[in-house]
Amino acid sequence: MRVAVIGATGRIGSLTVAALQRDGHDVVPISRTHGVDVVAGTGLDEALAGVDAVVDATSTNAAAEADAVGFFTTATANLLAAEQRAAVGHHVVLSITGVRAVPGNAHMAGKRAQEAAVEAGPIPYTIVPATQFHDFPAMVAGWVEQDGVAQLPPLLMQPIAPTDVANILARVAVGAPQGRHRDIAGPEPHDLIDMARRTLAAQGSSIRLVPTWHGGIFDETAAGDVLLPAADAEIAPTTFDEWLATQQR
Repeated sequence: MRVAVIGATGRIGSLTVAALQRDGHDVVPISRTHGVDVVAGTGLDEALAGVDAVVDATSTNAAAEADAVGFFTTATANLLAAEQRAAVGHHVVLSITGVRAVPGNAHMAGKRAQEAAVEAGPIPYTIVPATQFHDFPAMVAGWVEQDGVAQLPPLLMQPIAPTDVANILARVAVGAPQGRHRDIAGPEPHDLIDMARRTLAAQGSSIRLVPTWHGGIFDETAAGDVLLPAADAEIAPTTFDEWLATQQR
């Protein structure tokens, strides 16, 4: 099967390319590195020729809600239009568990807009909502760190390994469109601050972590079980401790 991966040089995109190739599929990697710009819409028609399915693993670091929404809506509109011209039969998009319940986060707002565009679009689709990745807490600490201190929200989450996410996306892409896939998550719930502390220690970082709901990328709307997967979630195999063992320096 011929599958295009959008954002193929990113963390999840590159892993998804590898998973599809491992399973014997013909993969078309798409990114600006490959001469395709999904926001500008350039190069898409040529790249999608003969493609059966598309996996959208694009992301943005936009901090403002308007910028995040603009990125995802523009990129998705361009993708769906090009897919329709190329007669692509399946559009797969990676989303976030709890995305509809957390209003105070710019990236979540962008992903909600992306989901809405896919649901209203012309291509049969599967939306795959994943919990946060195992490396997410340490990444957040790096984003907000100032003078050796990072203020982090005490989020409860059930993190998933990026490799497991890619394996699921690869499997979904070569199957029939499902509409909304059930949540995908790792085996165990964890606290973001504890995960960040353990990851940073394994990586040899000395950032001091301060728990707070104020001034970070999440507010109290993400508290409690909001970011936990639904009861019928697909549980991926890799635990946080197994992933953490690969981070030791």
